[in-house]
Amino acid sequence: MEQLKQLPVPLLIWYREHARVLPWRSDPTPYRVWVSEIMLQQTRVAAVLGYYQRFLEAAPDVAGLATLPEEQLMKLWQGLGYYSRARNLQKAARQIMERHGGVFPNTYEEIRALAGIGDYTAGAIASIAFHLPVPAVDGNVLRVVARICGDGGDITTPGMKRKVTQALARVIPLDAPGEFNQAMMELGATVCLPNGAPLCETCPVAQLCCACREGRTGELPVKKAKRERRIEARDVYLLFHGDCVALRRRPERGLLAGLWEYPNALADGTDWPARWGLEPVQLDRAGTGRHIFSHIEWHMTAWTGELAGEELPPGWVWADREELRGRYALPSAFQSFSKLVADRLGHF
Repeated sequence: MEQLKQLPVPLLIWYREHARVLPWRSDPTPYRVWVSEIMLQQTRVAAVLGYYQRFLEAAPDVAGLATLPEEQLMKLWQGLGYYSRARNLQKAARQIMERHGGVFPNTYEEIRALAGIGDYTAGAIASIAFHLPVPAVDGNVLRVVARICGDGGDITTPGMKRKVTQALARVIPLDAPGEFNQAMMELGATVCLPNGAPLCETCPVAQLCCACREGRTGELPVKKAKRERRIEARDVYLLFHGDCVALRRRPERGLLAGLWEYPNALADGTDWPARWGLEPVQLDRAGTGRHIFSHIEWHMTAWTGELAGEELPPGWVWADREELRGRYALPSAFQSFSKLVADRLGHF
């Protein structure tokens, strides 16, 4: 990986001129960098911006996050997905309050020990907020390095990640480690693209890049095929009573843990009222939806009906449109049915 020795200077010159203006970059405190990095996992920058601002208004610092009611935390995160990220954020905030007196730890090892923080996030916080010369290696960085060095190693393996991390640790500039890490991420996000052809003609380090020179950008990086997703057919029940719709809370562990949802179940032919001890009512087929998780794909059919009584099974609630808007966090898996519910209750 000899090419990396020549990487810092042209990369930093390019970054200082072309970096996107982002709120966590303009004020890179440890807390703000941390929140942004967790939000950006598996999520595009454009999708995060509004969430980030609302989150900081509700929880402006570690103490505010540590004491935020869980229902409000989930509502703030609604639509971002991967809800365990939000729970780990709060768990880590409480660890900082208990172990570090409310002061964000300033060593890589202490940051890495917090809940929900892996090697990449610890490296990002340590370098950006504390100017420590620690690489931050994510998928963008792995792709950039694989192409520059013409390396055909599988970037999904721990060995390849260690190799890249060690190589970058030898070249990261001591006077600008945070800028260097952000420049690598920025290059991968905006030029050395993950899907589609990279923009080699605008790349500041194209002259160093083996993949560009050898016409191998379509071959690199090497990445093993993802496991095929399991498809589940599910029935979703939009059950109304007056101006309310029934919600139930998911179990505290597993997929979408602890979130509220429209009652649903595998479409296995089980009689739906008997499943939950409800009185039978006429149901009408109201639409279909699909949602893709990392390992499961839900194919959903929605059924609507009016329940005669107010009594619901344990763990269920009636929610009106104001509560849907401001209190209960529903995952985006059910977004296909939001209009159906809004048409019935009034928009929320």
